[in-house]
Amino acid sequence: MAKLQDILYKVHLESVEGKTDLEVKDVQIDSRRVSQGSLFVAIRGVQADGHQFIARAVEQGAVAILCDTLPEERHETVTYIKVTNTNEAVAYIAHNFHGEPSSRLRLVGVTGTNGKTTIATLLFKLFMQLGHKAGLISTVQNQIGNEVIPATHTTPDAVSLNALLKQMADAGCEYAFMEVSSHAVHQHRTTALQFAGGLFSNITHDHLDYHKTFDEYIRVKKSFFDHLPAGAFAISNADDKRGTVMLQNTPAKKYFYSLKTVADFKGKILENALTGLLMLVNEKEVHFRLIGEFNAYNLLAVYGAATCLGKSKEDVLTALSMLSGAEGRFDYTVSDSGIVGIVDYAHTPDALENVLATIKKLKKGHEQVITVVGCGGDRDKTKRPIMAQAACDLSDKAIFTSDNPRTEDPLEILKDMESGLNTSAKRKYITISDRKEAIKTAVSLAKTDDIILVAGKGHEKYQDINGVKNDFDDKAVLKEMFELMNK
Repeated sequence: MAKLQDILYKVHLESVEGKTDLEVKDVQIDSRRVSQGSLFVAIRGVQADGHQFIARAVEQGAVAILCDTLPEERHETVTYIKVTNTNEAVAYIAHNFHGEPSSRLRLVGVTGTNGKTTIATLLFKLFMQLGHKAGLISTVQNQIGNEVIPATHTTPDAVSLNALLKQMADAGCEYAFMEVSSHAVHQHRTTALQFAGGLFSNITHDHLDYHKTFDEYIRVKKSFFDHLPAGAFAISNADDKRGTVMLQNTPAKKYFYSLKTVADFKGKILENALTGLLMLVNEKEVHFRLIGEFNAYNLLAVYGAATCLGKSKEDVLTALSMLSGAEGRFDYTVSDSGIVGIVDYAHTPDALENVLATIKKLKKGHEQVITVVGCGGDRDKTKRPIMAQAACDLSDKAIFTSDNPRTEDPLEILKDMESGLNTSAKRKYITISDRKEAIKTAVSLAKTDDIILVAGKGHEKYQDINGVKNDFDDKAVLKEMFELMNK
């Protein structure tokens, strides 16, 4: 319970009708969860507009309504608060309601197109390994110490997010590491949070279904760093062409990591193999279990953040050398007959190119690379032909299949993928819309030492078809096909 007037701290109010000294039991953005004593915040979402459900919220016992347009019919016993931006307002309200939980731990946000999950997960594992209780908010899962909480979004809504951070602080977490998606920044989900630091991985073609232009996508990512406090740290990838721009206006202390140029956290790959990475990190030689150049960047980002958080460089590198990455990120298994299967979340052109470039560097020479890839429905259509072309260019064979078609016809998605292929690419691919059949076909085409990449879904344990999440696990299916082949 909290007083309404107290949780409105820092909210830009346009008007208030009714009492503000009343008790609020909880804060809700979903009218179906409203009960006696709730404050209901009407959010204009992509799928629905919360303003349409104000009357229902009042019927269910809401004592206060926060909105950007007041309803015509208003009840005398209910307080109505008008603001310009309900997304921004609910971020402050949720933070206040839960006792400003981000100020009770050291919170680090990770943003960028690719690498967010691995960086956040490695930071979480690292600090747990170093003896600190930590929290994790990621695409794969949320964790409070060793307790696993399933994740539904890369970054939860402001109400859920602050409730989760309060759980972490109450449980004694000293640190929390979270992925910060561009959607979350744009929708103000992270607005009220107090960050100890922020990390930028890279930025490439993604989410243009939501942001419409690449410039807007960049601006939103950059705004996360623009709003970091002066006492925080900001770490960016100097090798990304927008890495410097990201930190241009940040009040935080700036640091850079790099494989190619002078930087605060400098790395050099000495060896890259299926057994892991051998690297120089600030002139110290270390072997890591992770594979690939993209993971070399992830490791440098983690190393930088941990040292900025006051940990000794030697302790950090020793602990990092023992850690594995996030589930579904270059997650590989080998069949009895010697076929290598790799499952990866790569669902953008750049991520797919990075994974395939890494595989190419791991090849001894004669092996063929077979890539199984699809594109998600109800998402940016412009990247479909680019991903298809990348799969063909960097593989010996490509199988185009369904990813999460959602409400789209899988065959139409496949047509979009095929639409931009050049002549040589057209000779390399086949389409099999059923994802399990596609993986089965890849295994049947493979010989000893060949490498199969199953890209796009990574850690996901479902396939979203017409709003139904059907059980589906790329790694489990791949292992099943390997076992069938051995019988």
